[in-house]
Amino acid sequence: MTPVGDAVVVVDFGAQYSRLIARRVREAHVFSEIVPASVTAAELAERKPRGIILSGGPKSVYEGQALTLDPAVYELGIPILGICYGAQLIALQLDGTVAHTGKGEYGRTEMSIVGSSPMFADWPVETEVWMSHGDAITEPPPGFDVLAKSADSPVAAFGDPERRILGVQFHPEVVHTARGSEFIARFVHDVCGCPAGWTHVSIIEAGVDAVRAQVGSDRVLCALSGGVDSAVAAALVHKAVGDQLTCVFVDTGLMRSGEGEQVEETFRRQFRIDLIHVKAADRFFEALAGVLDPETKRKRIGELFIRIFEEVAVELGSGDAGPRFLVQGTLYPDVIESGTGHSASIKSHHNVGGLPDDLAFELVEPLRLLFKDEVRAVGEELGLPADIVWRHPFPGPGLAVRITGEVTRERVEIVRAADTIVIEEVRKAGLYRELWQSFAVLPATRTVGVMGDGRTYAYPIVIRAVTSDDAMTADWARLPYDLVERIASRIIGEVDGVNRVALDVTSKPPGTIEWE
Repeated sequence: MTPVGDAVVVVDFGAQYSRLIARRVREAHVFSEIVPASVTAAELAERKPRGIILSGGPKSVYEGQALTLDPAVYELGIPILGICYGAQLIALQLDGTVAHTGKGEYGRTEMSIVGSSPMFADWPVETEVWMSHGDAITEPPPGFDVLAKSADSPVAAFGDPERRILGVQFHPEVVHTARGSEFIARFVHDVCGCPAGWTHVSIIEAGVDAVRAQVGSDRVLCALSGGVDSAVAAALVHKAVGDQLTCVFVDTGLMRSGEGEQVEETFRRQFRIDLIHVKAADRFFEALAGVLDPETKRKRIGELFIRIFEEVAVELGSGDAGPRFLVQGTLYPDVIESGTGHSASIKSHHNVGGLPDDLAFELVEPLRLLFKDEVRAVGEELGLPADIVWRHPFPGPGLAVRITGEVTRERVEIVRAADTIVIEEVRKAGLYRELWQSFAVLPATRTVGVMGDGRTYAYPIVIRAVTSDDAMTADWARLPYDLVERIASRIIGEVDGVNRVALDVTSKPPGTIEWE
């Protein structure tokens, strides 16, 4: 979606902030992509990035299993910025000194600028940064200047302007570092020479060109779910190929209340897009009968989705193969969480890991390199209504992953009704746009209760509400107590089969946002 030469590559050494580094680069209107630490100099040379950023990492550079960088990368002549572990790796590999001093630094730390560098131009001599390290760089590599220090980091920043290699012990990507975003922007613009060309308009233009190049004059199917990702993907592909696109909304019986009607209104009536509405709830409930394992749920739903699209394609082809391209709203976090390179696979995303091996379609994924906030901005630019663009994310497998244990019609109706109440009350409280997601979860257990002077044995509902920037990490939302009380009272009073309401106060990590 962008010329390779205008990219900055983030080499991931297992840091929780790698995705945040990539986002900060994009906020400077420069495309960024995350690659594993195993990337070779030859592979980087082939990509021709304008710059390389080495992320932090959880290990010590001295540990036996510590990740390292191909030493030949330093000879490519590409500007390099090392952050925390990345800075220590630069120091170690280029003959500086890294030591375990016994005095780590964690959290907000005062740092002093002691050297002259355009990277710190206009910075106050004393500035607050965010540190998180146990080891420290005690001597920079030969030819490098010490640019900053702190109480327990003799070399908090160092650089060689001739080689355009920099290292910083602090984390400029986090909001707790004063002027951190400015620091990253200076690196990508002034050191790497990247133009500020990664804009919402350029994303759309590049996406349109890529779709046209991929599909040519062929017909295309798009999987619509009612969520923002598939909606924006559909709008972008429609802009690229017009009437070649047919959207398919598969009503799985696992959707939110009013989902089908909203999809019909937006795409058939507003955008005049050819839309096929397949009502397949019976087939999905049959496929999920007796299934308890969450990964099995995802994979069965994903496979049945594809089989239905294959059937639609044959019908559109009047018995022949029909359209061979399938559009999906896969995002960058989906790809990362499904496992890439040396990254762990957290769960199979419906758009990535739940596809059958014998897929009969060639996938078109115009949003595959985007974070959610970029997708929303693109959706607004394409003219999608705010109710679609700013809708809370909804998983591809639908309410099935908000029900632990077996998925039945009865349990889906319970969680759908409870979910509707959660959203209604969050909207009334004016908090909908402040939250990343808010929804109801139905656990696979029953609890004893007392209602109307009688004993009950019914389900609990768990309220899940989180704040986040891109779903890679999330914090549980501190909902006002009166809001929680209203939600709980309504759910118990209005939803049959529920006698208890709980609030999930787990962040990500250690938990995921969705329960399954």
